[in-house]
Order: sequence, then structure tokens, then C-alpha cells
Amino acid sequence: MAPLGLILVSSALLAGVWAAGPRTLRVTTIKEEPYAMSKGSELEGFCIDLLSAVSKKLDFKYDIHVVKDGRYGKTDDSGNWNGMIGEVVRGEADIAVAPLTLTAKRETAVDMSKPFMQTGLSFILLKDLASDDSQFLSLLNLFSTEMWMGILVAYLLTSICIFFVSRISPSEWEQPEEENNCFTLAHSLWYTMGALTLQGAGPHPKALSGRVITAIWWLFSLVLLACYFANLSLWLHSDNQQLSIKSFEDLANQNLIEYGTIKDSSSFAFFKNSNNPTYHRIYEHIQNAQSYSLTAEEGFRKAQKGNYAFIGESVSLDLAVARYCNLTRSPEIIGMRGYSIAAPLGSPLLKNLSVAILQLSESGELDYFRSKWWASSCVAKSDKSAPLKPSSLKGIFLLLALGLGLGLFLALMELAAKSRKIANTQQKSCCSVMSAELSQRFRGGEVPESSEKSKA
Repeated sequence: MAPLGLILVSSALLAGVWAAGPRTLRVTTIKEEPYAMSKGSELEGFCIDLLSAVSKKLDFKYDIHVVKDGRYGKTDDSGNWNGMIGEVVRGEADIAVAPLTLTAKRETAVDMSKPFMQTGLSFILLKDLASDDSQFLSLLNLFSTEMWMGILVAYLLTSICIFFVSRISPSEWEQPEEENNCFTLAHSLWYTMGALTLQGAGPHPKALSGRVITAIWWLFSLVLLACYFANLSLWLHSDNQQLSIKSFEDLANQNLIEYGTIKDSSSFAFFKNSNNPTYHRIYEHIQNAQSYSLTAEEGFRKAQKGNYAFIGESVSLDLAVARYCNLTRSPEIIGMRGYSIAAPLGSPLLKNLSVAILQLSESGELDYFRSKWWASSCVAKSDKSAPLKPSSLKGIFLLLALGLGLGLFLALMELAAKSRKIANTQQKSCCSVMSAELSQRFRGGEVPESSEKSKA
């Protein structure tokens, strides 16, 4: 019956506290962007918005102050807690609202609410050090898939147009019944490929129409190759001193760049207490190299200077990536944990705080706070070449299309001029003579009698 009596007494005390009207809670926090930041004489940030929303739901007032020693909370050599956890334990604060990681050790000293944010461990480093361009087909990535498809279509259309023009134009194939046309479909494909690689493959067209198409294709090839080699040069330059570091295992298996985390933080404790060989090697390296950072801001600065990877909470790293465009976060997140509000052991506030946090999460207010304070003000300027798309060269594609159309039109005009000359001599219809010429050039067979007499 003793536990039941204790519960009844606690419930009665809680009811009495809230029945007496709104009370003023002493709240401790820590200055860290974007959770709590100075704005004049006041504070603003994610945790300030969270505290305001929770206070409205639970109908309490609060008096907030920044933790005196600027620490989150850990035990010293004598077993006493410092930081925000220490203030809550000593009764100097009723609750601590900050990005406090929910850990087993802290749970033994204070009560912690349901997490208001989920996070994990990751690391940030310079984008150049996180390159993923070490692929066997990376040379193909200089152009987008749409670009390669556009080049293939342009190549086939140009080859077909050269084939048609070489058969239609009388200047190219004057006597189809006696001569063989050297521009077969296979040779047209080979000739166009040779021009694309700047090697050439004779013989060259003799007719004006064929030369127009050839000249336009040469210009198209020059522009295309210039763009490709420009992208290739930029890619080779940016890839010259790059590593491929995407995971903690990659980080542990290299020794070219340094890495570390905040000293005596929960992130450091995770690697220290881990039984995973890779994670423990990371702890041993940090311990031996003394590659700590005193604060997250110091870790961000080291990462921006290069040759340093800063390990920390993924949500804090996301903020750094949103602020500094030359940084990138590893896609791997380990050791998932949550940020919670801390209260004294046995505090009657804890249940209501957890319910309020869940209500804020279900209503989408926590997501709104996240998008508000993690909004990126960064416009990235990448030194790496993006895959070239057809829209970037739409002018040269349009010029090629006009050149192909002009070449076909000139070939038809050349054939029409010859057909008109024959028709005037033989008193035949120009259309019938032209139709016979086209039939002879594309289908073969004996030339019509009128054409034979005109040649006599």
C-alpha cells in the first residue's frame, strides 16, 4: 500500500500546485545556434519557441537563464554533476530546455521527457574531401543522359541526311544508272563519326547541299567537343586531391585527414563505450591525437579549414551545412538518440511535459519550428562541373537542325533544276521527270526512255 499512498500524495500535491494558478518555473538553457541565441536582452531559437509553446499548453510562466558554466552536464571526478544537469539536480532550476541528449547516465540523475527531436551521430567535412566521383564510368557523367541521347539522335539524323542528299543531288550523283554512289548508309555513318572525332573520313561531298550539312556538322562537333573537354578539365582538377569518405569506416581507415568531436560530450562517450571495433578505433585515435574541439563552433571552423572531419549530432551538423556551403554531412547516421527536457527526479511536471511534446509533434508545430530555424541561407557555388544538359546547348542543336533542313532543301532544288531542264527538252511534265529521277536514285532500275534520249 505504500507505493499507492505515495502516488496519491504526489497526485494531490500536483493538483494543488496547478489549482493554485500558474506558477513560475526556473528554466536553464545553453546558448547554441539555433536552439537559444541572444537577441538584445532576450533569447530566441528553437528551444525558446518550444518552451513558449509548452508553457501555453500547460499554463505556466517561466524565468529563463543561461547555464553559468556553459556546459550540458557531466559528472566530475567526485561524481558531482555540472552544467544544466547539475543545476537541475541541485534545485537551481526546475527544468532544463536545451538540446540535451537522452542518455542512461543522465536518466539516473534526472527525469527526462519524451524526445522533442530525434538525432544521431554523423560528421561533416569539406565537400572536396567527400567526393564520390571515383567511378569507372565517371567520364560519361560529364554529360547528362539526356545530352548523350541528344547527341545520338543528332548523329543518326545527320548521317541519314548526308545519305539522302548524296542520292538526291545531281551534283553528287550525276549518272545513277552508270555510277555507284560512294555515300552508302554505312559510309555516311562512318563519315559522320569521323567528323565527330575530328579525324575525317573521305571522300567528301561535292555538292553544295552536302557541303552545307557537313560544315554545320563540323561546327556542331567542335562546340560539343569543346564543352566536353572543358568539363573534363574541371573534373580532373577537382578530382586531383580528393578522397572518398562517406562513412565512419572510411574515416577510421584513412590517415590523411584528422577527425574529432567535443571533449567529454555524449558523442565522445558513445565511441568510448562502444563495443564496435570501428567506433572504438575512432575513440582511440581521438584520444591519442587529442583532436578534440571545445565547442561545436570550433569544430565547424576546423572543418572549413580542411583536413578535419568534425563528429557531432546530425541536426547540429545539418545547420552547419545550411550555413556553410563548402561543408557536407556524411549520409551515415549512427547511434540514434533524442533531445529531451530534463526535470528533477520524481518531478510531477514530467508527465505533462511529455504529453505536451507529443501534442506539438502530432500537430506539426515541431516540424514548423525545425523548418523555421534550420532554413538554409546558403547559395552553393560548386567548383565541380555539373553534367551538361541539352538545354545548355540548345542553340547549337537548333543550328544543326536548320543546317540539315537547308541541305535537304538545296538537294531537292538541284534535282528540281535538272528535272526542269530535261522536262523542257523532252516536253514532259517536270513532276513526272523528277519522280522518275527519285525512283531511279532510291530504287534503282532502268532509267526512263525520255531520260535516255536526253542524254543521247
